Amino acid sequence: MSVPAFIDITEEDQASELRAYLKAKGAEISEENSEGGLHLDLAQIIEASDVCLKDDDKEVESVMNSIVSLLLILEAEKQETLIENLCEKLVKFREGERPSLRMQLLSNLFYGMDESAPVRYTVYCSLIKVAATCNAIAFIPTDLDQVRKWITDWNLNTEKKHTLLRLVYEALVDLCKSAEAAAKVMVELLGSYTEDNASQARVDAHRCIVRALKDPNTFLFDHLLALKPVRFLEGELIHDLLTIFVSAKLAAYVKFYQSNKDFIDSLGLNHEQNMAKMRLLTFMGMAVEFKEISFDTMQQELQIEADEVEAFVIDAVRTKMVYCKIDQTQRKVVVSHSTHRTFGKQQWQQLYDSLSSWKGSLATVKTSLQTLSPSA
Repeated sequence: MSVPAFIDITEEDQASELRAYLKAKGAEISEENSEGGLHLDLAQIIEASDVCLKDDDKEVESVMNSIVSLLLILEAEKQETLIENLCEKLVKFREGERPSLRMQLLSNLFYGMDESAPVRYTVYCSLIKVAATCNAIAFIPTDLDQVRKWITDWNLNTEKKHTLLRLVYEALVDLCKSAEAAAKVMVELLGSYTEDNASQARVDAHRCIVRALKDPNTFLFDHLLALKPVRFLEGELIHDLLTIFVSAKLAAYVKFYQSNKDFIDSLGLNHEQNMAKMRLLTFMGMAVEFKEISFDTMQQELQIEADEVEAFVIDAVRTKMVYCKIDQTQRKVVVSHSTHRTFGKQQWQQLYDSLSSWKGSLATVKTSLQTLSPSA
């Protein structure tokens, strides 16, 4: 990708022009190029670029792009520290102001580098930080498959990988309001921990559980229990609460709430929303076990009144977690399908049995057709 340059002259002359420009703006920098080479010139130019960033005139973009263009022609081993210094300035200087310019400069730098260059990690993290200050995360690539590829391409160590995923997660949660995408990133983050470092993910695991419970469109939680950082929380109230949402009934949640009201409040969870979600989860479990459920049973298990049953069933069907219809005459709900809250060995066996039965039925149909049409 081509990056705009200050003027079409040699790198040495370009550095000299930049020095003169910054000097004229009041920067404490010599107009004479360094004898140590271009990378030392750029180190001094980047250090003095604050005066340029303070200015709102039209030349600023051209000047800063000139610095970027010079950075991109340096040898890789000389780029890293300079790029880190420039990124730090673009992230921290006048935070919240001129975000489009800062994002453009970082973007030019990011896409101008070799795709596998490890220092792109620093630039990408800086892009996210700047975008976060102006609600522009939607303009930054955050697709999880792409992020995974970059993590591999840049050969990130564990710490940097966790930092990157956490930045993406926080940006999606706090600014983009993309709960589903954020949840996937957090699960990826927690899944990257091992038995040896799972204890370090305590805060992330806690946040992941709370975010999932709070999300009005999340109803399945059993996959969280398999994550090592979440398993590390066993024995704590947050893990007990998650376990209830994974497989217990409404009555278990009510009992937990009565004993731990302050804890629920401290998590920022709404009790009434928890009750609504647990009613649905309880109904999903009932619908897996029974194909017909009486109104009386629903009232008892879901703690609702008779005149609330119909509205509840309509709302449940809207979630597409349960498919059923109401038989008002016989005061019952007839279930056609319900999503399993957990998917373990029993559910795999049921799936195997269903597929085997289906395969057998197809074989029978094929045999019958062959009998009717011998030439087939």
